[in-house]
Formats: sequence, C-alpha cells, structure tokens
Amino acid sequence: MTTARLILAIVSTSAVEVALFAIWRWVLPEWGIEIPFAVLIGVMAAYAVFAVVDFRFVTRILKRQTIVGLPTMIGTKGKVVSPLAPEGQVIIRGELWGAEAIDGNIGSGEVVTVVGQDSLKLIVRKEDKGLPAKPTH
Repeated sequence: MTTARLILAIVSTSAVEVALFAIWRWVLPEWGIEIPFAVLIGVMAAYAVFAVVDFRFVTRILKRQTIVGLPTMIGTKGKVVSPLAPEGQVIIRGELWGAEAIDGNIGSGEVVTVVGQDSLKLIVRKEDKGLPAKPTH
C-alpha cells in the first residue's frame, strides 16, 4: 500500500510542479507579471519539501495501530479533560472519551484509570498513588 501511495504522491507532486511551470511560463506573462526564474525554482523546491514532509507524516499516521475496542482500554490510564461530576471527558491514548467516575467527582487534570465500560462510555476511578485501581464488574 505504501508503494502505491508513494507512486501517487510522486505523480501528483510532479503534476503540480508542471502546472507551476506552465503558469509561470505562459499565464503570468499574459497578465504582464514577470517573476524571476530563481523565484520559480524556490517555490517549486518549497512545494517539493512540503510534499515529502506531508507524505511522511500521513504514512506515520496510517501505520498507527488502531484501538481494537473498549475492552482493551481496561487498566489504561488517562487524564480528565472536563470534570467528572460524575460524567465528563477524559483523554486516553490521544483520544477524547466520554467517561463516568465511580468514586464521586474528579477534577480536570487528574489521572484516572479505566476500570470498565458502559456502552461507549468508560468507567474510571481516580488513580491512587499507592494502590492499584480495583476493577468493577
């Protein structure tokens, strides 16, 4: 899949570079706009660098392992984004989840551990510094 994406990226970047040249060579002079050749080369080089960085960034994101399901979240630690009173939001593995605290209210910024699930909502407990979280059934 990466090879096909790479070929598509090269072809599409080349097409944009050709279009930039065509605009510089034939369209801009028709409008009386003269841009030095060195500026064109600079713009084309900048676009090529952007295309390479973009390709690498997207490839890295596509290779990320997806979360298989909520059961894999149990035992995972996260951070409270909006206060759990008792429901709010937490961020876990870079994703925002709806959550419910089982031990009362938990303020923003607190660390929580996932101990269960209710549909698409995570059930969490405030992380005790000395004790492991107790799972609920």
